[in-house]
Amino acid sequence: MAETSPQRAYRAACPGCGAPVEFRSAQSTHAVCGYCHSTVVRDGDTLSRIGKMAEVFDDFSPLQLFAAGRFNGRGFTVVGRLQYKYREGSWNEWHAVFDDGSSGFLSEDNGAFVFTLPTTLQREVPAAAQFRVGATTAISGRPFSVASNEQVSLAAAQGELPRLPPLGQPFAMVELRSNAGEAQVLGIDYGTQPPTLSLGRSVLLDDLQLTGLRAESAKEDKARQFACPNCGAQVAVALAGSQSITCGACRSIIDLSQGIGAELRHAAQDEPVQLLIPLGTQGQLQGAQWQVVGFQHRMGAEPGDSDEQFGWDEYLLYNAKRGFTFLVDAEDGWSVVKPTTGAPVLSGNAQSATYLGTRYALKDSYNAETTYVAGEFYWQVQRGQKTFNRDFESGKNLLSLEQTPNEVTWSGGGRIDSDTVAKAFGIENRKALLQRGDALPVGGKSGIGCVTVIVLFAIILVVLLLFSRCTSCDPRVENCSSSGSSARSSGGSFGGFSSGGGHK
Repeated sequence: MAETSPQRAYRAACPGCGAPVEFRSAQSTHAVCGYCHSTVVRDGDTLSRIGKMAEVFDDFSPLQLFAAGRFNGRGFTVVGRLQYKYREGSWNEWHAVFDDGSSGFLSEDNGAFVFTLPTTLQREVPAAAQFRVGATTAISGRPFSVASNEQVSLAAAQGELPRLPPLGQPFAMVELRSNAGEAQVLGIDYGTQPPTLSLGRSVLLDDLQLTGLRAESAKEDKARQFACPNCGAQVAVALAGSQSITCGACRSIIDLSQGIGAELRHAAQDEPVQLLIPLGTQGQLQGAQWQVVGFQHRMGAEPGDSDEQFGWDEYLLYNAKRGFTFLVDAEDGWSVVKPTTGAPVLSGNAQSATYLGTRYALKDSYNAETTYVAGEFYWQVQRGQKTFNRDFESGKNLLSLEQTPNEVTWSGGGRIDSDTVAKAFGIENRKALLQRGDALPVGGKSGIGCVTVIVLFAIILVVLLLFSRCTSCDPRVENCSSSGSSARSSGGSFGGFSSGGGHK
């Protein structure tokens, strides 16, 4: 594919150091000098220096300045980047300029990407405080659900930009999601006055036909290793966008959201959980090759009932072209799920939800908490993170809602049987340990032979052992219920609340 280039461009000397600063889009008003990091503002043909920008921290994103691709049949070039931070981590928004000089943003979203274009409202933009998380509102005649309302701040920037909020000063950013027709994401950025609006949809990097991505040399082990701040052991980071990782030696959770070069925060954790599928395992699932890169154990309890608790496991899977998805191990079976781009419609009494034309019935409502983590994560995972969850189902299809005061995350997927999991990850020798609610009695012929008796005896023995395990197990570290009651489903509390929200 030929490299894209704008029809017109403007270049002037940086007021700080004299190096050339280029503007490819007439809509761009700000830039960060690549040499002295001066922040400059453009007024006609004049550049004025208004300060100095903090350097972006190296998060090893596959994107970089001057990467090129195509979106909706139009060529574009990445010319700038905004790095935002909020209470749970950080994310990038990449400024893309099209061949005609117009621009959009390629933003991080739930371990994937959303391509957004500028938009406007036919009325004045409401104040951020008027958007209540979980509420439904109409924007330009279309229904949207408020997915997040966060206080964020600009951590750093580089390149050419159409907007530039004050460095380090908090401001509101609201995100709304719609399921009307094609799932859409509407962002309202209150870092400028008037607020900036953008509307977009989910994209795969492979579909954008991108060229000029970061070279493989950027992933050298030497550049991605550091000493654990708790025990000093070497920790290697394998994924480009990891925001959190656990130390293999002391099991501490290490915060990477400010980059490896920044001060690393850590949290010690005990009570190690035994993983049925080890980290690093690769498997063929749903037509793609996945690698297990992260794991978290979570606990649930019905509101007002602390006596009965149940635990489940979530394996974070990664594919270079498809991004991230979750393999969930609950008492009643396995499921494969991922965050949705659009927002399902919750009924007035919250007893059902509708998504992409399918109605899902409420199965469970409960409080959830993360109790143990291992591996790498694209969000800043922590022990003790809490959410309120609702799980819905329609046959083998699952839908889950996770909510905190500032964020709502929907996830969807479907059940799979334990045989599929065992074969996908090459662990048939552990097949018995993977069996859950999908392990049903096997019908037989009339008449019972000796072999059948032996098999039935073995099955009964295994069931008794499993029953004993579940009635005496600790749901903080095992996939079971503390009361020994009927099997409970995580429904796919898929990935934790911090996996969703405002392009994070």
